[in-house]
Amino acid sequence: MRHNRIAARFAALKAEDRAGLITYVMAGDPDVETAFEILKGLPAAGADLIELGFPFSDPMAEGPPIQRAALRALKIGMTLRGTLDLVRRFRLEDKDTPIILMGYTNPVLSYGFGPFAQDAAAAGVDGLIIVDSPPEEADELSEALDIAGISLIRLTAPTTDDARLAIVVKRTSGFVYYVSVAGVTGVKEADAASVAPAVVRVRAASNLPVAVGFGIKTPERAAEVARIADAVVVGSALVDEIAAAAVTSAPAAAKVLASVSALAKAVRTARLDVNVTSV
Repeated sequence: MRHNRIAARFAALKAEDRAGLITYVMAGDPDVETAFEILKGLPAAGADLIELGFPFSDPMAEGPPIQRAALRALKIGMTLRGTLDLVRRFRLEDKDTPIILMGYTNPVLSYGFGPFAQDAAAAGVDGLIIVDSPPEEADELSEALDIAGISLIRLTAPTTDDARLAIVVKRTSGFVYYVSVAGVTGVKEADAASVAPAVVRVRAASNLPVAVGFGIKTPERAAEVARIADAVVVGSALVDEIAAAAVTSAPAAAKVLASVSALAKAVRTARLDVNVTSV
């Protein structure tokens, strides 16, 4: 089962007593080759897992940075099939880093749930996050992913009560993605004090690792969340680096990977800092 790659990574993180860094980038942003250069450089820069977005014209949960990234990717012709091609190329060099695709239902529905799941598995995809697919409407997709051995990773939020949480995590595997702020990506900042009890609650309901995303842009904020969660997700800040590089004609890959390195250092040392302080 391909989601064993996710389980193996979280087991390794637990053994090291540290959180993981999950980085989000958009397939095809700002162009195919630069996107691939960024993708293949992420593990060496410190990413423990990778979320790879596939573009959609109406990404309802995204703030302006990722909305613009999706439009840039669509403009150069990136598709869901093109996203799988990037994963195939990545897997020629990296057999171990988990890759989770993140996007919306329409492109997957157009592809066909069964064919998509099989092609994604063959490409080397480990997990899938579909933002606009509630559990009540996801049976067909869930079955296709189960057959292919791909984890369906669900989102939970501050507004998810206990009854709803039980439904959300029922067919979730790999990890649970906790959205730390109400609203879209890249707008508000996560508050570690409010995140902590939520992570405990989600872990208890699912017995799965909990990754926290939305509202985490800086190494300092990433470190705060890394002391609490099993993984920290950063996306909009990296997408912003790509957009800024386009304005200044700077090398986008170098800027993104430098930011990932800084985030990774903060995440990897976050719990060490606490242990040293408490001695």
